[in-house]
Amino acid sequence: MAYELGPQDLESLLLGGAFFGSGGGGTITSARHLAANFHEGDYYPSERVRVVSVEEASDGDTVMVAYMGAPEAINSTSYPIGPVAAVRQVQERLATQGRRLAYVVSPESGALGFVVACLVAAKLGLAVVDADGAGRAVPSLPMLTYAAAEISPRPTFLVSQGELCVELDVTPRGSTNGDLTHQQDVSVIVEQMTRPIVAAAQFGEFGGLAMWIMTPAQLPTALPIRATLSRALQLGRALQAGQIGSATAMIDYLDRQFGIVARAISQPGELVSAELDTAGGFDLGKVYLQAGGRRYTVVYQNESLLAWDSTRPQPILLAPDSLAYFVEGPGQAVYSNGDLVLANGELAPEVKQRTVTLLAWQADPALRIPGGLILDSFQQLLASMGYLGPYVPVSQLQQGTTEVVA
Repeated sequence: MAYELGPQDLESLLLGGAFFGSGGGGTITSARHLAANFHEGDYYPSERVRVVSVEEASDGDTVMVAYMGAPEAINSTSYPIGPVAAVRQVQERLATQGRRLAYVVSPESGALGFVVACLVAAKLGLAVVDADGAGRAVPSLPMLTYAAAEISPRPTFLVSQGELCVELDVTPRGSTNGDLTHQQDVSVIVEQMTRPIVAAAQFGEFGGLAMWIMTPAQLPTALPIRATLSRALQLGRALQAGQIGSATAMIDYLDRQFGIVARAISQPGELVSAELDTAGGFDLGKVYLQAGGRRYTVVYQNESLLAWDSTRPQPILLAPDSLAYFVEGPGQAVYSNGDLVLANGELAPEVKQRTVTLLAWQADPALRIPGGLILDSFQQLLASMGYLGPYVPVSQLQQGTTEVVA
């Protein structure tokens, strides 16, 4: 059922989005900078945002909108200038075809992704679809259900904060939009082309992205993972209200409210150090957690992708399964990798000497289809990080077995 959000809801939304973002999806810092300027005035004509279900998004076309780039580079942004300009390009293109853009949707679950979608909608008088393309955040476009559903990525608009606009329109083969396999190929090509663009000096490591224009008939297939914005909002409200004070309480809440079977994949411990390198529109790094004689390592490329326990010979988590930090004690309980690790590679002071537990749960079935574009894309990325084995669900990794399960 449709509902409205206002400025007072964005803090809850970004906190919940950060938890479900698996360490990525933009930082809480960047989302807060944007949210702080959301009020009716010179920039925003309204401070109300309408959220609709996939089934309700029937009164026009939908486009995915996002920031693309390194979280650290986006942190000081006050207004979503690039994403707004990219969506305006889509509006103008559709108008020439006698079509109307009515909705925007986030690419993924994450603090920044959800907030950007809401702010673009408020700026342009659109509504937000309560769904996204992964139910977690992902490092690359082929890992999203839009690509797996073979939605045409033509045209794709990438716009800098200075409103430098680049349009990508990869020529199809065979027909107007190419065959089904070609659509997936094009999503890979678009990813390979956009990363060097956002890394260019004129873009400064980030830009606004609008792509995957969808008719109402295409939405059910493109968005099998639904109600994710509402889920983030609900969890964020519970965190703000102090209803979840421990990792155990979070596990119970996820099971009771959302049917998510999460588990602690680490003992409670302290974050002790981190590593960071920013290149090509990604924050690349490691976070280290010490719990007694065990040292846990989270490896991330914006999003957390691998986790290791120093006492075990195999990983304790493999993407696309999700990983979240839960930080106990006074202060913020959830963090993205970009919030935990400062630009100089040091840990944020507010998380030091606090008890931290790594929580994990299995990815949505849409991300785990054997031989599918999404799972293959994750496995190729993990291989580049040195993991050459198969995908094994987090539940089996925790049991110490390595049987491959789809």
